[in-house]
Amino acid sequence: MYPLIRNRRLRSSEAIRSLVRETIITPSDFLVPLFVVEGKGIKEEIPSMPNYYRLSLDNLEKEVKELWRMGLCSVLLFVKVPDNLKDNIGSEALNENGLMQLAIKTVKNACPEMLVMTDVALDPYSSYGHDGIVADGQILNDESVEVLAEMSVSHAKAGADFVAPSDMMDGRILSIREALEDEGYTNTGIMAYSAKYASALYGPFRDALDSAPVDIKNVPKDKKTYQMDSANRSEAIKETLMDIEEGADIVMVKPGLCYLDIVRDIKNEVDVPVAVYQVSGEYAMIKAAAEKGWLDHDAVMMEQLLAIKRAGANIIASYFAKDAVKLMG
Repeated sequence: MYPLIRNRRLRSSEAIRSLVRETIITPSDFLVPLFVVEGKGIKEEIPSMPNYYRLSLDNLEKEVKELWRMGLCSVLLFVKVPDNLKDNIGSEALNENGLMQLAIKTVKNACPEMLVMTDVALDPYSSYGHDGIVADGQILNDESVEVLAEMSVSHAKAGADFVAPSDMMDGRILSIREALEDEGYTNTGIMAYSAKYASALYGPFRDALDSAPVDIKNVPKDKKTYQMDSANRSEAIKETLMDIEEGADIVMVKPGLCYLDIVRDIKNEVDVPVAVYQVSGEYAMIKAAAEKGWLDHDAVMMEQLLAIKRAGANIIASYFAKDAVKLMG
C-alpha cells in the first residue's frame, strides 16, 4: 500500500531496470533469413528491404561466417529461382544440384556448426507463384504435399538440420515426417509454419524472390484458400496442435507484430518451441519511417523484438538480427 510500496523504486536507474528486467533479447534468440541467387560475386540490395541483400553462393559463405562471429548461429534459407527453371510442379525443387541444395552445402562447408533451416514451398519454383500445384483454378493439396515431402528429403540429403514447410497445405507435416523417416533422416527436424496468415505484409519478401502469384486467367490471385484468414484466432490453435500431432518439432506464427495474441495463445497451449517470423513488411515499415526521420530506428526495432519475445516466442526469424546484435555489443 502506498506510500510503503513505491513501484518506481525499481525503475530509478538503468542498473536496477536491467537487474529486474523480465524479457531479454540475446543473439541465440534469432533465426536469420538469407536470400540466395545464382551467379558469382552478387550482393544485390532488395529495393523494398533497405540494407538486405540477395547473395550468390560465394557471398553466402562470407555472410554465414560473419553471422557466426556475431553469435548468430541459425539461418533460414530461401532461393530466388530463374524464370526458365520454374514450372507448375516445382521440378527444380527436386534437383540435387539445385540452388537450395548447393546453398545448404555451402553453409555447412563454411560453418559446419551453423544450424541450417530451409524453406519448403513451391512458390519460388512455381511459374504461377503459388505454394502448390495449380489446376482448374484450384491449388491442389495432396499432389502438392507429395512434392513437398520429396523436397524435404532432398534438403535433408544435402545437409539441412531442419526443414520449414511454409505452404499451409493440409497434412504436409505428417507426409514430410514419414518421408524423412522412410529415408533414414530421423534426426532432421521440422519447423512448421503452423499459423501462417494471408497477410498484406509479405510484399517485399515476394519482391525479393519474385514469387508473387501471377495475375492470369484461371489462376487464384492470392493465397487465401490455403493461408489463414487474419480474422481467425481459435483456428490457429487447431492448426498448431494438428502439426504437433503430425510430427512438428517447432511451430511458427507468421507475421509477428499483428499476431502477438496468437503467439501467446499458442504458447499457452503447447510444449514445443514457438517461433515467430517478423516479416518483410514489418522490416520495411520501420526502415522507411526511420529514413523519413519519423521514428528512432533502433529504439522501435528493439521494442518490437521485445514485444515478440514477451508474447512467448522462443525463436525470432528477423531481418533485424544483425542490427539488433550490433546494439547488444
